[in-house]
Amino acid sequence: MTAVRGFATCCLLAALAASPAWSADGPPLVFYRYVDSHGVTVLDRQGVPPEYVGKGYEVLNAQGRVVQTVPPAPSADELRQQQAASAQAAADNQLLHLYPSLSELDRARAQRLAEIDGMVAIANGNLVTMQGQRNSLQAQAAELERNGQPVPQELLEQMKAIEGQRADVSARIVNYQATRQQIDQQFARDRARLAKLLGN
Repeated sequence: MTAVRGFATCCLLAALAASPAWSADGPPLVFYRYVDSHGVTVLDRQGVPPEYVGKGYEVLNAQGRVVQTVPPAPSADELRQQQAASAQAAADNQLLHLYPSLSELDRARAQRLAEIDGMVAIANGNLVTMQGQRNSLQAQAAELERNGQPVPQELLEQMKAIEGQRADVSARIVNYQATRQQIDQQFARDRARLAKLLGN
């Protein structure tokens, strides 16, 4: 089959060599060479059928010389790899722009973690304050009960409100801590990548 295909191509090229370089209308003649679904090399003046364009083809002049080569379209896998490589290159450029050195990245990490630690400290301080308010209100309620007096609804609502605030602040602290861990891990990944890019 290969010998037949090669012979057919040689015959076509010989015919091309004998063809005039210009068509009757004036523009130069070109031929399109592609491989069809049966593995046969085809030369066509009309162009490449849509179903074969993605497989790549060549454009030949009237003398049979290749004047243009259109490569095959990338496969889905190759396209994903190209996109991943492009995204990685963009991320690397941004990383190098943000942190020209490892020491600058380390300083940025320390500053960012310190900011979160500060927010956690403030939140813990608020918890201590609210705990004191809660203890004071509970003491008032206990005193009223010891004296046989009912606890006012307003006092109960204040205690309930403080409990809700304490729950909110506690949840915020958990989120701060989770964010701190994520940021620390991201900085670790960035540092490893930056060290590789800088050759350290």
